[in-house]
Amino acid sequence: METVNLSINQTLVQLSLSDLALAALVILLLMLFSYGSGAGLERKIFFSAIRATLQLLLIGLLLHSLFEHSNLLWVTLLSTVMVLLAGREIQARQQYRLRGGWGYFSGTVAMFLSSMVTALFALLIIIQHDPWYHPQYAIPLLGMLLGNTMNGISLGMDRLTSAIWQQRRIIEARLALGEPSQTAIRPLRDEAIRTGMIPILNAMAAAGVISLPGMMTGQILSGTPPIEAVKYQILILFLIAGGTGLGVMAAVSISSRRFFDTRERLRTERIEPLK
Repeated sequence: METVNLSINQTLVQLSLSDLALAALVILLLMLFSYGSGAGLERKIFFSAIRATLQLLLIGLLLHSLFEHSNLLWVTLLSTVMVLLAGREIQARQQYRLRGGWGYFSGTVAMFLSSMVTALFALLIIIQHDPWYHPQYAIPLLGMLLGNTMNGISLGMDRLTSAIWQQRRIIEARLALGEPSQTAIRPLRDEAIRTGMIPILNAMAAAGVISLPGMMTGQILSGTPPIEAVKYQILILFLIAGGTGLGVMAAVSISSRRFFDTRERLRTERIEPLK
């Protein structure tokens, strides 16, 4: 990748704590509307906002330290923690899940393989920064890949497990007619993959016409020339689409085999409905 010296005429507007407090008024207004309408979401909105603030402040401090002392070990450790936490979020969002930790294992392994492979491809082949693991590029890139892949896998696996649980009688009837297990659930598997891909497909279809993606918007606000911001956004969209697609397909494929035993019988006891 060619290094470009950017001449930026704009100055970056520094945000103060009072500015962030004013932005929090939007959250407060949302809580009031929730309370007034009886939706009962005000506690969740409040704690989600607090959690997001604390997490972002923490990662900001960590990245500040990593930028000053770039170290492969610390970058690897932070990346591993991010993957493990994302795997937990995948399982927590499912209405029906595989028992015995298989839901966590399937989602985490699929997300790790797809996101890491895609991130390494971008860092080593496309960006080619020296060192390639510099946190300025590695952590934000991996974070965007994990976030979008996590959403896709979570939606795909939730759709698959819910559909198998709700259509278990139909699947058993197809098995009784002699169909192989993977053929019996193929329509459900294909639909789960399609569901998992919907967010990123919508994001690509709407980019630049309906919405300005978050990374591009952030770069423009920080003073980056729009054309350079667009280049990075196209790169990120393509990487996210590839990583999400591979992750969803892998997670659905791994999970779909856990619903059957070696004799290709449907094992609904391996599905745990969320209480």
